Amino acid sequence: MAEDLVFYTNPMSRGRIVRWMLEEVGQPYRTEVLEYGTTMKAPAYLAVNPMGKVPAIKHGETVVTEAAAICAYLADAFPQAGLAPPPAERGDYYRWMFYAAGPVESAVLSKSLGFVVPEGRESTAGYGSFEAVVNTLEQAVGRRDYIAGDRFSAADVYFGSQIGWGMQFGSIERRPAFETYWARLVARPAYARATELDGPLPS
Repeated sequence: MAEDLVFYTNPMSRGRIVRWMLEEVGQPYRTEVLEYGTTMKAPAYLAVNPMGKVPAIKHGETVVTEAAAICAYLADAFPQAGLAPPPAERGDYYRWMFYAAGPVESAVLSKSLGFVVPEGRESTAGYGSFEAVVNTLEQAVGRRDYIAGDRFSAADVYFGSQIGWGMQFGSIERRPAFETYWARLVARPAYARATELDGPLPS
């Protein structure tokens, strides 16, 4: 039932990633749209996520926050959707999903804030340098059609969103390998449904 799976979001947030993942999963869910500074910080939602941020999901009594964690959780909670490789084949699946959640997010945020790792201090930053992160992304998507193997997975939802949003907002330069990979992902029906529900991204 939809009441068993609740999705907390705002269309102008990382909730768009989770919306796409939910549409890939194909199970009924109920959406609660929260507003910045008001309902997102209200006691009712702080009981779900004390950070007062979206996205989050509640599945029965289980609460999950953080977009990458939600993607991984949903793939495991609904295995019939086929969005996670078998456990013995999840090396690349975990590697690239959490590479996008860690080094990629950190590098892009640092760049947007004007922070540059001082020369010779790259080893102190988890991502090394922005250039190294982007080059690693390019190598990863150039190896095969999907990031964790020959089939689309939850890792593509999260990893791909970082690349797609990065190109959309200019935080990651457009490279042929990125554009080819992203075009393959956005052709998916679930992505189209999610975009219709949340509306287009601002240009």
